[in-house]
Amino acid sequence: MRKLRTVFHLIIGFSLSLAASAWSESEDLAQYLKPGHPDVYVVVKGDTLWDISRTFLERPWLWPEIWRINPQIDNPHLIYPGDSIALVWVEGQPRLVLERGIAGRSFKLTPSDTVSLRPRIRSTPLESAIPAIRLGSIQGFLVQNRVVDPEVLTDAPYVVQGESERLVLGGGDRLYVRGNLPDSESFSIMRRGPLYIDPQTNEVLGQEATYIGLGRTVAQDGDIATMLLSSTRQEVQIGDRVLPTEERKVDSTYFPSSPATETRGEIISVFDGVTQVGTYDVVVLNRGEREGLQVGNVLAIYKRGALVRDRIANETIRLPSERSGLLMVFRTFEKLSYGLVLAAERPLAINDEVRNP
Repeated sequence: MRKLRTVFHLIIGFSLSLAASAWSESEDLAQYLKPGHPDVYVVVKGDTLWDISRTFLERPWLWPEIWRINPQIDNPHLIYPGDSIALVWVEGQPRLVLERGIAGRSFKLTPSDTVSLRPRIRSTPLESAIPAIRLGSIQGFLVQNRVVDPEVLTDAPYVVQGESERLVLGGGDRLYVRGNLPDSESFSIMRRGPLYIDPQTNEVLGQEATYIGLGRTVAQDGDIATMLLSSTRQEVQIGDRVLPTEERKVDSTYFPSSPATETRGEIISVFDGVTQVGTYDVVVLNRGEREGLQVGNVLAIYKRGALVRDRIANETIRLPSERSGLLMVFRTFEKLSYGLVLAAERPLAINDEVRNP
């Protein structure tokens, strides 16, 4: 759980100069201040960076442009409950500065007041830094689900049977896996999910590998392995695939930001089996790392215009798309991304457009 919190600690995960590359230095940032904004805001437990950004800014994704680093503060990019964020003016432009509260200060942990540990002294704040967005909607997508080439799942070892010929398995059960398992301390049980295809080019973007559970091998006989299930999120079934547990860092951190390049894409899928997309739903975009998307990028959602019949010209036309929401990218793959819908002014749907905010 600590790792899942760490993923959204508020260090800048990329250079602020990159975030500002698309910014016009001559533009007046004051025009984006929210009417009635406070001069000082004290962070409380349960806050997110997105919530605080909306307190000060009409456009919360411009947060990196007005954040002023305090060099005298340890970890000035991390924000903790009890910290104060003040709006000040520097050379005619608004800036937000941080004053550390008691919970965010670092305290040295030593055996006593007279004995110190050398050469390393461990220090830690009293509380965890606040996340950028609410974690409850996305925890299962941070390190468990993944997108792979379809061939990866086709060629992966698979569950052939459970112990005592059981067909449905859970945590603590043994099962038998057929295939050449690579050397690994643990394995993820995955189920073949949707195949993602670009609606414009028909390019295969990848296949969802849905996380089912975690296991480890206890015996190997030829191409048949005996595996003990450590934990499961769903019941394991015959035919589920087995992949090495993904080794990926979960301490990548970010500020909400606008993409550095022009981005236009679509929502191609939504999780949880719903057809209408609303606030805090997780969606899949047909744009990813190769198009320059980064974790933390905020995109505007445009409701695709309806097809209508022009009775005068006797032809079918599409009405203009209308801006209807915002989302933040929280995980990227080569050809697609996961995003969390932060605001929806009307019901959204698959094939709605995403663009720079």
